[in-house]
Amino acid sequence: MARAAKAVIDLAALKHNYLLAKELAPGRKAVAIIKANAYGHGAVEAAHYLADVADAFGVACIEEALQLVENGVKQPVVLLEGFFTADELESVDKYQMMTAVHSEWQLDALEQHAFSQPLPVLVKFDSGMHRLGFDAEGFAKAVERLQQLDHISEVIAMTHFACADELECDYTQTQIANFHAACDRFGLKHCMANSAATLHWPETHGDWVRPGIMLYGASPLDQQTENAARLKPVMTLSSALIAVRELPAGEPIGYGRRFTTEQPTRVGVVAMGYADGYPRHAIDGTPVAVNGKMTRVIGKVSMDMMTVDLTDQPDARIGDPVELWGAQVDVNKVAACADTISYTLFTGITTRVPRVYKR
Repeated sequence: MARAAKAVIDLAALKHNYLLAKELAPGRKAVAIIKANAYGHGAVEAAHYLADVADAFGVACIEEALQLVENGVKQPVVLLEGFFTADELESVDKYQMMTAVHSEWQLDALEQHAFSQPLPVLVKFDSGMHRLGFDAEGFAKAVERLQQLDHISEVIAMTHFACADELECDYTQTQIANFHAACDRFGLKHCMANSAATLHWPETHGDWVRPGIMLYGASPLDQQTENAARLKPVMTLSSALIAVRELPAGEPIGYGRRFTTEQPTRVGVVAMGYADGYPRHAIDGTPVAVNGKMTRVIGKVSMDMMTVDLTDQPDARIGDPVELWGAQVDVNKVAACADTISYTLFTGITTRVPRVYKR
């Protein structure tokens, strides 16, 4: 009998979340961000299911882009970090990818490459994130250089927000002002909004939005909003009980004896651990559901197993289902209990956990 650990991917929920992004930004195009294997959900499967609605797909690098096009994806693919070496432009040209441009050496490479057909580019302005992008002077020069090239069909202005997930932070407004001051005089189309901005900052929607984590049903916002509440979770991480123990009060559980029973306690052992990608640093009290009933993690997570409190479930037995996150257990709450974010949980699920696709 196979180990019960699995990640069920609800592709209908994925499409719902993409269409929500389109609804929140009416008339705009949306790049479905499926980098990092669609945040651990399966990039090829996600792209194929979204093929009838997606305007484009966003990836981090040429390897991720080639995986899509070589598996029959026909929509435009956007290289969010641009090309890393000049020789990647052969694939960019061959497959008509859209590439970001954030450095002068990339401008040089675009000028020198012999393209077979014109392609659009996204020139990145550093509005305050200070990671990638040109400053105001460099941005203006980059746009002017790109607009002089016959093989550049369109120049789109792009930026990224540092704090759009913090709803009370005014730095996003500062970045918006910086962006418009730098690029509006060129009459370029705009691509600003990540998931947080798509959900909460309509003034950033521009011409393209870039929904990422929201596609997978997790809100990046630091508080609940009406729009975020409409997201549907895509991944359900689940397993089953493989043992049930009865312990008296005063007994330690797991490595380091972090948790000690305060009363007679029924303990369930779950086939799930940090080698599967479940966070090792999940604290006692991290939410989990057994047989559809909420309970908690007790004791440190091990490589292949974890222990949960079954004291209030006297009928729980070996083989009973356990949800680690999904429709019932909020992945953001699990992430908070491990001092991390949902992104790292999704992308951290390892290959030994099979993905099961639900359409």
